[in-house]
Amino acid sequence: MKTYIHHVQYYETDKMGITHHSNYIRWMEEARVDFLEQIGCGYATLEKEGIISPVIGVECDFKTPTTFDDFVEIKCAIEEFKGVKLIIKYTMINQKTNELVLVGKTKHCFVDKNNKPIILKKTFPKLDEKIKELIDKGDHYE
Repeated sequence: MKTYIHHVQYYETDKMGITHHSNYIRWMEEARVDFLEQIGCGYATLEKEGIISPVIGVECDFKTPTTFDDFVEIKCAIEEFKGVKLIIKYTMINQKTNELVLVGKTKHCFVDKNNKPIILKKTFPKLDEKIKELIDKGDHYE
């Protein structure tokens, strides 16, 4: 899979000239959406199947700040999958400096349109199989 690259915009920086911390969560979402699209199970596909995958937790460990015009490489990997709960981990690297920017995680569950938990294996076996395949092969962003 191809790596997701985010180009830091001027409006994403604060008065100190560094990227405001709230943007990194948005970038995780950008990378996650891209990651799911690449494995053939994007959000539009999930929603068409009646599946919603809300974020139920976020962790960010900031290492090195970024600034306007930096290019940030964001790698995703599936850390854990329990059929109802999914944890995706993120590693962000500044392409200009090769410095580690952030390591983080997002935790997700799968629910139907009535917000009732669903077991992915029964409701959308294609995604269940793909996630398990990625875990088995260790295939993530390269």
